[in-house]
Amino acid sequence: MRSRLLRTARCLGRDYTKPSAQALRCSGARWQSTSGREWSTPLAKTLAEAISVTGPLPVAAYMRQCLTSDLGGYYTSHNEGRDVFGQKGDFITSPEISQVFGELVGLWVVAEWMAQGRKSEGVYLMEVGPGRGTLMDDMLRTIRNFPALASSLEAVYLVEASPSLREAQHKLLCGDKPIEEIDIGHQSYSKYADNLKVIWTEDVRFVARDPAKTPFIIAHEFFDALPIHIFQSVPPSQPSAPSEITTPTGKHTLNETARLPRASQTNSWRELLVSPTPPYSNHASLGTPKSQQSSGPPPEFELTVAKASTPHSLYLPETSQRYKALKNSDHAVIEISPESQAYAADFAVRIGGGTAPTPTPSLAATSSSTTTTTTQARPVSSSKPEPVHKPTPSGAALILDYGPPSTIPTNSLRGIKQHRMVSPLSEPGLVDLSADVDFMSLAETAINASEGVEVHGPVEQALFLNAMGIKERAAQLVKRALDRERGASLEKSEGERRKEDLTETVKRIETGWKRLVDRGPQGMGKLYQVMAIVPHVPPKEGEKRRRPVGFGGDIVV
Repeated sequence: MRSRLLRTARCLGRDYTKPSAQALRCSGARWQSTSGREWSTPLAKTLAEAISVTGPLPVAAYMRQCLTSDLGGYYTSHNEGRDVFGQKGDFITSPEISQVFGELVGLWVVAEWMAQGRKSEGVYLMEVGPGRGTLMDDMLRTIRNFPALASSLEAVYLVEASPSLREAQHKLLCGDKPIEEIDIGHQSYSKYADNLKVIWTEDVRFVARDPAKTPFIIAHEFFDALPIHIFQSVPPSQPSAPSEITTPTGKHTLNETARLPRASQTNSWRELLVSPTPPYSNHASLGTPKSQQSSGPPPEFELTVAKASTPHSLYLPETSQRYKALKNSDHAVIEISPESQAYAADFAVRIGGGTAPTPTPSLAATSSSTTTTTTQARPVSSSKPEPVHKPTPSGAALILDYGPPSTIPTNSLRGIKQHRMVSPLSEPGLVDLSADVDFMSLAETAINASEGVEVHGPVEQALFLNAMGIKERAAQLVKRALDRERGASLEKSEGERRKEDLTETVKRIETGWKRLVDRGPQGMGKLYQVMAIVPHVPPKEGEKRRRPVGFGGDIVV
């Protein structure tokens, strides 16, 4: 039994190497451990048994296992018919709400391509965390209306860890065109262009950082799912110590500073760790939403403050002056995502050149959320990354996600199930986990990684979409639906049915785009932020710095 637990514990520090032989997730069963305690999922049981051997887990390791473990991770589960997106799933995303969202993101790429000189070759699209492929499908449908850009595209890269989502993306983007395995993942061809490759890879490292290429990178609701570490500033301890010492010269009184170890004279960072809730506990644990604290049993896991420093708490909060400034604020809580920083650095290097680490397991101190058997089998150098020399920066990255525009996220870890907020520490593998994105950290990381880039934003999604013309595009769709109805010659009964369909179509278009820009509590216009990483081009004398469209700039014709 102990050897099995040790093997499980070691797995928490690396990626699982092969998918499970059968689906282990089960929403209607309880799973019993050898101690007799029942757990909601097999993954909950596995985590609890591993923690009993190795001790509490960092929140980042817990999140990674809940989302991507092959023992029933939220995104890597192989349950047939399970769809986490849409009304029947757990949440709905902007591209699913309105096709206009993806169309405008596609137009943003077109506008940046124009502003950067209309490259005729070497252009590629890359989306990280592409969901069901809805956003990329809307983008490609829009881009094909600009033949010069469409012909310059050499590939579409989708960084995706989930086999089931890859299948959905292939069906939507490629139709009935076959998919084949290649050295970096899988490949097929777009239904919009016979020669446009669609390539799936499980790790961004397999997409070469070629200085001759022009990448346009999209990250929509991607960073919020990357693991975070949580730290709390703890005041100096006051250990009991003698107030005086006896020496050959007599007794001497110690002042308070001298009585304390040097390390205890200032605040220190302590990491918040995940451990099982004690059996028969009836209290709400730290990390449980208020809406869940007054009813039902407590979550199966809880957050506790580490009693001593951990390697993460000694290093990560010291990487930025923003974190250091809060160290002496008693009980201040900060959230840091090293994987998010690594992705931002990777995007910046692809666009502007430079040297930056890629999002690797070592950077996050535990296994990468996107590395599986096939990636382990492929050659990936663990040595220091080679610098990318890019004389002329090109390309762009667009990041759309939720989080505070200018402050460090705190207490933002959340669980979502069936469109409701639930405890992130309950039902591991059945609950989606996310946390607010630290946009300022992404901006700081990108600028430090490459001298060839600059960052614009974040701006509210409402501002960005309005600037891109969401209202006008929605009006076009409504007019098109009305014109189609007027031009149809139908029998009365069929006409009445079509009239009802038309009413529903118009209603869906109107409610969809308005929800995306609504700045109220139920809307997405203020909650979501948009940030762009673009080439840094110093303005000529007498000229103003160019701003991208959507961020205060105009379209370059």
